[in-house]
Amino acid sequence: MSGFLSEDAFEKFRDLIYSESGIHFSSSNRTILESRVRERLHRAKLPDPMTYYRSISADSDELKSLLDSVSTNLTRFFRNTAHFEAFEYSVIPSLIRAKRGRGEHTVRIWSAGCSTGEEPYTIAMVGRQLLPPTLDLEVVATDISLRSLMVGKEGFYGQSQVSGVPVHYLNRYFTRTVNGYRVIDDVRKMVQFGYHNLKHDSGMRNLDVVFCRNVLTYFDEAAQKATIDRFWEAMAPHSFLFIGHSESLFGMQTRFEFLKTDWACIYRKNAPGAES
Repeated sequence: MSGFLSEDAFEKFRDLIYSESGIHFSSSNRTILESRVRERLHRAKLPDPMTYYRSISADSDELKSLLDSVSTNLTRFFRNTAHFEAFEYSVIPSLIRAKRGRGEHTVRIWSAGCSTGEEPYTIAMVGRQLLPPTLDLEVVATDISLRSLMVGKEGFYGQSQVSGVPVHYLNRYFTRTVNGYRVIDDVRKMVQFGYHNLKHDSGMRNLDVVFCRNVLTYFDEAAQKATIDRFWEAMAPHSFLFIGHSESLFGMQTRFEFLKTDWACIYRKNAPGAES
């Protein structure tokens, strides 16, 4: 695949994708970008890369399709168990105390870069299992991949995709079908799927938890910092941020506090006067 794009064409596609999404391609992963451009060019039945470049520059729908194709959608239910143990044993009890103290009745969580829905459905199931009846749970799930969002909205997963789901969750929150499992309607209703590009402000505010795991690794430092700052603005005074286990805010000028729980390391927004 290497050499499919001229140096000039590679730089143009690279810069456009970065400008529109924050996803950064370097020489080390150039072949991935070339492969995706080749596929989209073939689908569009266009003769050469620069003709396709002019096409996506003028066609926002095709640009979204290209961004969809270059995004990575690796996920699974209960991915990184330690994170969900921290969510269960540290974050949820803390939120329950804070909500009771403020007389609030809704916990709002954002799964940013939700892929095909396994993460937000895991969040919804754990929350439904552990939150008291006095607290409602709202989960917003967003991604740049329209194909992935459609899978998530459907809520149907094959046998191999649910292999990591604990048996009691599988029995309680899934319906067995001929070809796999479907998330029950009561849980699906808790999750609102929608398109969002992390390059831009989501418009959401007062979120209690943000999960954005294994996404920042595709951004350069400037895009990472901008994304983290937007998370801060979207989150409530007492709230929690989960990023990928191989990702870190170390060395970044950020207002989040590093929080080492007994299960995993996460981050906390604890504005003045917020409950700890």
